Amino acid sequence: MAVATSPAVAGKLLINEPLSRYTSWRVGGAADQLYIPAGLDDLRLFLQSADAEQAIYFIGLGSNLLVRDGGVRGTVVLMRNVLTEMKMEADLVYAEVGVTCGKLAKFCAKEAKQGAEFFAGIPGTLGGALAMNAGCYGAETWNVVNSVTTINRHGELNKRDAAAFIASYRHVDIPVQGEWFVAAWLNLEVGDAHESAQKIKDLLATRLASQPLNLPSAGSTFRNPAGDYAARLIEASGLKGYIIGGAQVSDKHANFIVNKGNASARDIELLIKHMRETVLAKHGVAMQQEVKVIGEYA
Repeated sequence: MAVATSPAVAGKLLINEPLSRYTSWRVGGAADQLYIPAGLDDLRLFLQSADAEQAIYFIGLGSNLLVRDGGVRGTVVLMRNVLTEMKMEADLVYAEVGVTCGKLAKFCAKEAKQGAEFFAGIPGTLGGALAMNAGCYGAETWNVVNSVTTINRHGELNKRDAAAFIASYRHVDIPVQGEWFVAAWLNLEVGDAHESAQKIKDLLATRLASQPLNLPSAGSTFRNPAGDYAARLIEASGLKGYIIGGAQVSDKHANFIVNKGNASARDIELLIKHMRETVLAKHGVAMQQEVKVIGEYA
């Protein structure tokens, strides 16, 4: 790892930086460049000066992401602890994309805004939740989005209404490619702060009881098929506890893959493939992957 400097930007630019430090699975090779912006204006400057031919990836907590062992050719922009403002704007909740979903849920509860409690169960940032329409316990991100601000490769900002985006289960169609989210306004109902806080507490207790939070994972591996649950299909296929290398199908929640301590990205990707093929062979269901995969093989 090396640190590079640029007179145009105030953020930190790391060269050949291992991404295992920034993903919840704790695996993955190095990025050619990892950039940590100093703020929105700094991010704009960086994008304006970036090589137009170079691939750019944005990550938050790296909690729904598998980086292959060969690393990432291009630049990874790390948004954790960057763009973390939250405030009320009239009746809307304004939040920037570096805010963790857990903090967002608590902020909305404190402001007596109900409908955002489910964010407490999403182990990522608002940026990731917007990008994949994350959700849990019957609620989804784009159900509460009023509008968003995006940034493009030229550092230009655009504000867009939620109606410009087509959101479906764990997927969002972005009307203009090459844009990333930087902030959102959420439209929530007036509620009771104490009641919302209790809902969050109950949700976190349910999550702790049902998910393997003591080991590195990336949350749900597969989307739930229509009318069924991925975890049920995986468990019914006899895969609970199945191991490849250092990666294991969790014996607590079958739709989670955990890193037992020495897993490689290859172990995890092979296990995902085996789970998909086994469920298809035994139940005739082609499961769709929820985890995003980037990078090159070692």
